[in-house]
Amino acid sequence: MLPKDWHRSTLGEIARITSGGTPDRSKPEYWGGDIPWVTTGEIQFNTITESAERITQAGLQNSSAKRFPPGTLLMAMYGQGKTRGQVAKLGIEAATNQACAAIQLQDHYDPDFYFQYLSSQYEEIRELGNAGTQKNLSGGILKGVPVPVPPHREQRRIAQILSTWDQAIAAAERLVANGQRQKQGLTQALISDSSRKSRGKASLHREHASLIFSPRSVRRNDGLELLSVMQDIGVVPRSSLDRKVVMPEGSTDGYKLVEPGDFVISLRSFEGGLEYSRFRGLVSPAYTVLKSAKPIVEDFYRHYFKSQEFIGRLAVAVIGIRDGKQISYDDFEFLRLPYPPISEQQTIADVLNAAEQAVKRHEAYLQLLRREKAALMSQLLTGKRRVELPAEEVAA
Repeated sequence: MLPKDWHRSTLGEIARITSGGTPDRSKPEYWGGDIPWVTTGEIQFNTITESAERITQAGLQNSSAKRFPPGTLLMAMYGQGKTRGQVAKLGIEAATNQACAAIQLQDHYDPDFYFQYLSSQYEEIRELGNAGTQKNLSGGILKGVPVPVPPHREQRRIAQILSTWDQAIAAAERLVANGQRQKQGLTQALISDSSRKSRGKASLHREHASLIFSPRSVRRNDGLELLSVMQDIGVVPRSSLDRKVVMPEGSTDGYKLVEPGDFVISLRSFEGGLEYSRFRGLVSPAYTVLKSAKPIVEDFYRHYFKSQEFIGRLAVAVIGIRDGKQISYDDFEFLRLPYPPISEQQTIADVLNAAEQAVKRHEAYLQLLRREKAALMSQLLTGKRRVELPAEEVAA
């Protein structure tokens, strides 16, 4: 139930909703002008202050593209990934393509408040586009989206509070990105021969991969848990995944054994390097599973197999194959991998582990901020929690 001085409305009742257009690509005189032209890929819960493409006045006049003023809210209407339903606010005057809904609010409806509200309704709005076969949103669908209408001063105050949280989240995102860049730089400095030489260090001793790692053989199903191999999260038990995974039909005879400390080449692509397993279980026969053939520090190779240096070497080794093709042991065994003394492997691993832990702390803090903002949004945007207005506004 809304507070007594709030009421419900729809987006179509408080805003004008239109879309843009795309000038003819075959007309060079329509492109490269001084009018920013926004596409759905640039709508990412953000304020848009520049665009990747620009059009000319002639392109604007000879297409259904329109200029929209700063403060216009944009929503992506098409896209099967995360794009559909995402919202942004124009910080500049710009035109858009036809896949962007332009939401121009009437007076006394605060754009920042409704940017926050529509962002909070992302999942619900996306589902509105699943009613038909196209799974797209439309201006007609968006006009019917229900919205709360607090007093204008309260809209502004709520938006200011949530904007402060957005600034804290953006700062935390920068910490994560900086930490990731620093770790990549450390990895490059410690493992790349060219970087080591530039610092007066000797090249790391290298050996053929086949002398350091050997493939695990196929093993019959003995009741072990099934594992999933994913570049974004690594090797994990399928039972631990929130997302839906496809379970095998029938027997898992022929699945490959994975032991803690093994490395697995992801079926999805080799572009993310090799995945490290901390679990014992079975993976699909399509995967290549590697076990150490001589003493190693597992964390040294865990970092190395995710480094740009290694991924570049692997890409050269398998050049010409189609992306997504399973990488076999034959593709891997002739690579020359670094094999420094165990003590140096451990030293490098310790440094990279420390950098990794720093990134994880930043990521945990970022997730905490996002959860707390989401909880606050659910209270403020529904009127369950009221805000105090500055004294001068109350007096007014």
